[in-house]
Amino acid sequence: MTGAARPGFPARGGAASGSLTTLARAAVGDLVALDATDGASAAVTAVRALLRRAPELAAAPAALGAADSDLLAALAELSEVAGWILFDAGLNRAAARMNLRALALAERSGDRATARLTLLNHSMLLTHQRRPVAALDAVARVAGPRPLPNLVATLVLVRRAHASALLGCRRDAMAFMARARSRFLDGASRLDPAWSWWIDEPELTGHHGWVLATLHDRDRAIALLHEAATAPGPSYRDLFTAELLAALARAGAWREAEDLIAALAPRAGGIGSVRTTRGLARTATRLRGHEGAPGNARDAADFLLRSLPPRRRCLPPRPESGNGPAR
Repeated sequence: MTGAARPGFPARGGAASGSLTTLARAAVGDLVALDATDGASAAVTAVRALLRRAPELAAAPAALGAADSDLLAALAELSEVAGWILFDAGLNRAAARMNLRALALAERSGDRATARLTLLNHSMLLTHQRRPVAALDAVARVAGPRPLPNLVATLVLVRRAHASALLGCRRDAMAFMARARSRFLDGASRLDPAWSWWIDEPELTGHHGWVLATLHDRDRAIALLHEAATAPGPSYRDLFTAELLAALARAGAWREAEDLIAALAPRAGGIGSVRTTRGLARTATRLRGHEGAPGNARDAADFLLRSLPPRRRCLPPRPESGNGPAR
């Protein structure tokens, strides 16, 4: 690679490079805010529009040798956010490709914080695809020569708990969640990255309930998932509500499931997370056809299916586990 810029990409230190860096960083803030309020369906549309307007933002990492580290770091962060949005929008293959791009850009720029978040996101995707061993391998790459900051370490332990639960390793999963709680209670450290803002009490509670649900400890899972699902927070936490409904249905808690659907259905059409709507559709389909469920619960399930966004009423061609972390 020479010092010359590739065609269509700004040279090092040029004004165009600076403006592209500014555009990428502004886009990160806009996409995160849109995802938190309107969900991944809206955010993925914005990602596509952004890349049509500025295709340089999607240049291959190998083509960016002439770019400065600030631009590479901004593009890495944008790719990480895009990867998360693609995943929550149900576009798993595209999300995996974007994660690899984010990781390559972060490594080129020396942005360890973004590299860590990307690996943690990729671990979540692998768990969602029921590939727990690969998920654990991705998490193992987060560690470095120095101890991890508290909130980063918390998320590492949560990811390990989910993968261990999927493997059926109850003792390991519970130990990881206990350690995650301990690190979280130590509070954020000055070394925790800006992206760790969303690792809070409801998030940790929801993941704890989720892990318990995977381990079939439904009573405790339901209590924790209810606590997380009813706490205010970003739109993607509707996924905890989907997991709560699944746990209630598996436990035969028909009245509670019916009440949850009654509260959820009026706003179901506006849920922007495809992961969430697919999970709700799977549970509602099972509940609607459950011969042991009372008629009212089956009618409620049918109402929920009809209330979901039309393009997501059907199940995905290849069903995937609902047991994947929220964020």
